[in-house]
Amino acid sequence: MPTLGAIADDFTGATDLATMLVARGFRTVVAVGADAVSSPADSDSAAESDASGRWADTDAVVVALKSRTAPVPEAVEDSVRALRALRAIGCRRFYFKYCSTFDSTPRGNIGPVTDALLAELGERRTVVVPSFPATGRTVYRGRLFVHDDLLDESPMRHHPLTPMLDSRVDRLLRPQTDHAVTRVGLDTVRAGTDALRAALDEAAHADALTVVDAVDDEDLRTVSAATEDFGLVTGAAGLAVGLTGPHPDQARARPASRPGDAGVVLAGSASAATRAQVADALGSLPHRRLDLARLRADFDGAVDGLTAFVRECWEADPATPPLIYAVATPEDVETDTPPGTEPPSSLVERALAACATALVDAGARRLLVAGGETSGAVVTALRARTLAIGAPIAPGVAWARTEVCPTGTAHTVDLALKSGNFGGTDIFTQAWEQLV
Repeated sequence: MPTLGAIADDFTGATDLATMLVARGFRTVVAVGADAVSSPADSDSAAESDASGRWADTDAVVVALKSRTAPVPEAVEDSVRALRALRAIGCRRFYFKYCSTFDSTPRGNIGPVTDALLAELGERRTVVVPSFPATGRTVYRGRLFVHDDLLDESPMRHHPLTPMLDSRVDRLLRPQTDHAVTRVGLDTVRAGTDALRAALDEAAHADALTVVDAVDDEDLRTVSAATEDFGLVTGAAGLAVGLTGPHPDQARARPASRPGDAGVVLAGSASAATRAQVADALGSLPHRRLDLARLRADFDGAVDGLTAFVRECWEADPATPPLIYAVATPEDVETDTPPGTEPPSSLVERALAACATALVDAGARRLLVAGGETSGAVVTALRARTLAIGAPIAPGVAWARTEVCPTGTAHTVDLALKSGNFGGTDIFTQAWEQLV
């Protein structure tokens, strides 16, 4: 029965955290939205029965939401619904997971969601820990770094939805929350668990969101140990490095597919990391780039053309997954959207989701999806409800086994959801080796 419940503000973030939890010994399931958690029954006794049955072999449940860039009221409502669903199946400790680059705007959504979750739990305080050293995200003196660059000097400065123009996490957070925002520095963290716990218990931090420095995994272990009695913690997936689950040898789900089963890469992200991954794969994978003008002129015809290309590739070489992508170079990014037409990001998501639906029905049993918004669109279109986390691919990225039913026929597939910023340059060609 699960005791740890997590709420992630996008789909790749959910699998990112779930991957970490599996590595720490938690049998973990990602649930797509609160409805995938909730018991269909209404009574408390029925909910408890459901928890002891459907969730009996699960230690942690991560609810995947598409709330990172949703309107604030919608993000708050969805997050609170997820929290209530997790409590109903027995979870007693909670984790609000957001991106390690603290993707947000002056209005939210990190602050408002955190405030709402604290209020729902009757809690007064929590920590804010976006550090994830394994992916190059660290916080020092309250400033968030992306590898060697301050956040506001990194490629995130130009993010189309959440441009990050300040590296000071406390300054980013203050306009978003009704709580005080405080900081605890690295010297206190390095003084050990007891010192950090004492600092967090001081009056200044007792009714606040406290940004805590962390630059390596040992720092995160200290933070996790010092907050083990907190009802809610918030942060990136890195904070899970300090948790210890009860099933270290049984946590990973087995693949659904077999070597040689048809696969495809769907890359919607325009991030610098994904562009490099696409560029690397162009030399070895058959590929097609999305033609936005054609999609606007004849969406169904353009999708049919893309899926026909993939099927032809499978017939020629079923072992090599084709690549359908949106952007390989900065020049591929559409900057002049025709007036009155669908924005490019929305069009890309819709097209790749349609491709995924058609290709699963055509036989795809292995799908690697790049981009948080794209992943959300694909999972929604495939009508997946839960994902059982399997083999890791890279920090923050893993394969997951899931049952999908895009057009009325159920299929079990292996699905990898990759944040645009995660993974090595060769991930599109090397990820398949982990499916054994």
